[in-house]
Amino acid sequence: MKTTVIVAVMFLSLATYANNCTAQEAQNNSAQSTRNTDLSQTGVDRIVKEAHHELVMLPFYGVFDNLLYKVSADGTLTLLGEVSRPTLKSDAERAVKDIEGVERVDNQIRVLPVSPNDDRIRRATYRKIYGHSVLSQYQLRAVPPIHIVVDNGHVKLEGVVARQMEKQVAGIQANSVSGVFSVENNLRVEND
Repeated sequence: MKTTVIVAVMFLSLATYANNCTAQEAQNNSAQSTRNTDLSQTGVDRIVKEAHHELVMLPFYGVFDNLLYKVSADGTLTLLGEVSRPTLKSDAERAVKDIEGVERVDNQIRVLPVSPNDDRIRRATYRKIYGHSVLSQYQLRAVPPIHIVVDNGHVKLEGVVARQMEKQVAGIQANSVSGVFSVENNLRVEND
């Protein structure tokens, strides 16, 4: 009798365990199938908006860094651009990885080489651009819209200005800095 009860209890325990495992597998499969579906355009737009907010709020993100990103429909957020501090690369990834809908982060941010000459060019270019009367208005923003990326003496201007003339003035000012080998003016004009 005792053996029959023990066998019956073991059988019920085994049956309950099997049911729980089957329910758990079904739940995992349904969660996996919802993850495998592509995001809607609204979902992608929401992630873009949240990613932008998280990146511009990074405490060490500044005028000498250029952070870009793109979101694909499968939930992959790709980080691009250049940063002057190595910690900013990992900070950017950490800031966006927990956004709802982001399945994975592909961090392709490039850390610029440490160079005293590049630091000097960054400061001089900043003073030339934001010290000019046409462009000084942009200096007052928390993150100025003209980003100055310097890599081994080569200057790249990224960001947005209001008028074509401001883009040209920024390029001329950057070209006038001593020690600059080349200037790539990628500034976009707001209304174009």
